[in-house]
Amino acid sequence: QVQLIESGGGLVQAGGSLRLTCAASGGTFRNGAMGWFRQTPGKEREFVASKRFATGAISLADSVKGRFAISGDNAKNTVYLQMNSLKSEDTAVYYCAAGYPISSTLTSRHGYRHWGQGTQVTVSS
Repeated sequence: QVQLIESGGGLVQAGGSLRLTCAASGGTFRNGAMGWFRQTPGKEREFVASKRFATGAISLADSVKGRFAISGDNAKNTVYLQMNSLKSEDTAVYYCAAGYPISSTLTSRHGYRHWGQGTQVTVSS
């Protein structure tokens, strides 16, 4: 059974940085993708970033380009999200995701089968 364990969330002031970590156990995704989504109350879960391990291809949401970076270690089934220059609008529960999305579902929650429990990121202004 695949489990995704997230860590690294917390409270940070605007302009600060946080690094999220997601480690997968019970399965490998060397031919798939791992990534991050986020959700605030009353809103849909939105795509943040993803990485395909086989190709190294990275995708980022426009709202985080230039501030966030995603990296991963295929051998460790681990993905990281480095978040810099955080803004209050980045406040959300961040979820790790893993699966085998096709091109059209790479940035959709429907492209990922496995999810972490979520970690809260709060940016104070």
